[in-house]
Amino acid sequence: MVSGTANQRVVADRLDWVQRMVEEIRSLPLGSLDEFISDRRNIGAAESCLRRALEALLDLGRHLLAKVFGEAVTEFKKIAEELARRKVLDSDSAHRLGILAG
Repeated sequence: MVSGTANQRVVADRLDWVQRMVEEIRSLPLGSLDEFISDRRNIGAAESCLRRALEALLDLGRHLLAKVFGEAVTEFKKIAEELARRKVLDSDSAHRLGILAG
């Protein structure tokens, strides 16, 4: 692959998606565990939003690696490692992303 520039629309769309998912999670009743689990649908909603935000972050990372660095990465955990190697993420953030990707 040849390196180049990231598609700004892709970057903006993925970041917007992450922000919307975080807002959805924040809209859930998070005052206490009892309050949160009082409606079992909250657990599924939180899990779904978290998964979708994570997928958008990993998709963004894959896009940056491909378009900016010319590197094709398909394995989710590898995306986090490569972002750290390229100094896009610090090692702590990459480690956390790798755990979540697993």
